[in-house]
Amino acid sequence: MNTVYTIASIVGTIAIFMLMTRLYNRFAHPLLVPIATTTFVILIFLLTLSIPYETYMVGGKWIDELLGPAVVALAYPLYRNHESLKQFFIPILIGVFVGSTIGIVTGIYLSKIAAINPEIILSIAPKSVTTPVAMDIASVTGGVPALAAVYVMIAGISGAMFGPLLLKISKVTHFVGIGLGFGTASHGIGTSRALELGTNEGAISSIAMILSAVYTSIMLPVLVSFFL
Repeated sequence: MNTVYTIASIVGTIAIFMLMTRLYNRFAHPLLVPIATTTFVILIFLLTLSIPYETYMVGGKWIDELLGPAVVALAYPLYRNHESLKQFFIPILIGVFVGSTIGIVTGIYLSKIAAINPEIILSIAPKSVTTPVAMDIASVTGGVPALAAVYVMIAGISGAMFGPLLLKISKVTHFVGIGLGFGTASHGIGTSRALELGTNEGAISSIAMILSAVYTSIMLPVLVSFFL
């Protein structure tokens, strides 16, 4: 029976994602970003048919396992654009440092203003790094890894949906600024969105995502002890 669930989950998820991608390519609206619409459709499907999340993840976990190879594959645009990376190395470092720090501090500070439970605050703090790193950080600092994964998804999807509009409003047009914005704030999902805009943007975003994860894993416990 597990084999049936596995095949159904994998095939169903891929089919829905392909349909949502076609929908996005046709209408290209920020609210129709495939990762967001696919998630929404799957949730409605599971709730309507009363299918437990654990049942879906019998097959869904295999798709989740592809996250690692997908991140590694981002090394290819990095290699293709290594000259640009050398040229803008200092701005990239500064951008990641400032962006990651602001992401952590605002998450903690705004949560404190809203009087949110400290355990939840510790789960929100690493929201801008990729899921495996965020879950590890949350477990170390006293947060809830599962909640951290949820906030990572929210940060990634919202960045992919509204990032281009915010960058346009802010008049950020250089590929370094665009890539840094997506990679630092919205990790892998943002990087995939940056790749849609261009290989340079995707390359900068992928290196920003990696540097952000390293910086956050080191500095977040320090910042947490300062603010909480």
